[in-house]
Amino acid sequence: MIYTLCFVLFLVGLYGVTCKKNIVKIILGFLIMEHSVNLFLILLGWKKDGITPVLGKGMSSDMLVRNAVDPLPQAMVLILIVIGLGILALMVAFAIRLYQKYGTFDITEMNKLKH
Repeated sequence: MIYTLCFVLFLVGLYGVTCKKNIVKIILGFLIMEHSVNLFLILLGWKKDGITPVLGKGMSSDMLVRNAVDPLPQAMVLILIVIGLGILALMVAFAIRLYQKYGTFDITEMNKLKH
């Protein structure tokens, strides 16, 4: 069920990217899509009653392998957050430059002004 909710969240972001005409709303759609992918990756590594993947006192490596959550999706999400922040900064910079040039955030108005 929760994977379906991730997919619905992704579709909401995709709707914002494809159907909206405002650049700010398009950027927010990209952010929603990014967060839904991050959530999906975290859920892939989740395990019920999971423990931190750190070997402690009195813990055998067998018990750690059986009960620990998968740390790889967590590491991937950390990297994706940093990459997403860079992409967000680039999109906002482009949006600011387009606003300075055309005086609007509306894509249809920019197309009209271009001709």
